[in-house]
Amino acid sequence: MRVLLVEDNGKLAAVTHDAMRAHGFTVDHVANAHDAEEAAATVDYDSIILDLGLPDRDGLTLIEPLRKIAPSTPLLILTARDASSSIIDALDSGADDYLCKPFVMGVLISRLRAIMRRGEPRHGTILQLGDVTFDPSQYSASVGETPLSLSRREFAALHLFLRRPNHVLSKAEVEEAIYGFDDELSSNAIEVLLHRLRKKLQAAGSALYIHNMRGIGYMLREKRP
Repeated sequence: MRVLLVEDNGKLAAVTHDAMRAHGFTVDHVANAHDAEEAAATVDYDSIILDLGLPDRDGLTLIEPLRKIAPSTPLLILTARDASSSIIDALDSGADDYLCKPFVMGVLISRLRAIMRRGEPRHGTILQLGDVTFDPSQYSASVGETPLSLSRREFAALHLFLRRPNHVLSKAEVEEAIYGFDDELSSNAIEVLLHRLRKKLQAAGSALYIHNMRGIGYMLREKRP
């Protein structure tokens, strides 16, 4: 799940970024409205977190253009403003939820997951394909009764493929979903990542396999007999 974080407070952004990564999110951070619009136009985000107090523009005026770029992307507002009128304006402009500063990080993550579940079916709480069960809210996956021990990026890759089973994903699509703007990416990073994920699925006895469609991309499907 790739999230755009629009927050000009560097310390708060860093803490939020680290906490969300620990819960399986890939986070791109920008500190102003201009960069937020450019990022939203470039990447298909699973959700956006928007602070209203931005240095180059009132965050309220950014909601409408973000809605034009990404009309169905869940949008959570962060605000230090006490006035209920600002919150009402944000919700009326297209935001899905809000959180007042200061806030508890666990509440932010829970609120974010909640608005994502309200959206497209791909954000449902439990995903299941064949013998694999995946619960993004609990950060857990299993093959039958056997739990899978996955790294953050392996978890993100499995989530991506389970949301689009029997569908070919290009290498660029996998990279975009799993790696943020600031992540260093070697030329064979995706191949290595998917090789590790295949081995873990195989070791757990899963009938699912990530097939390499040479020159096209990758597909998650059941192994052929």
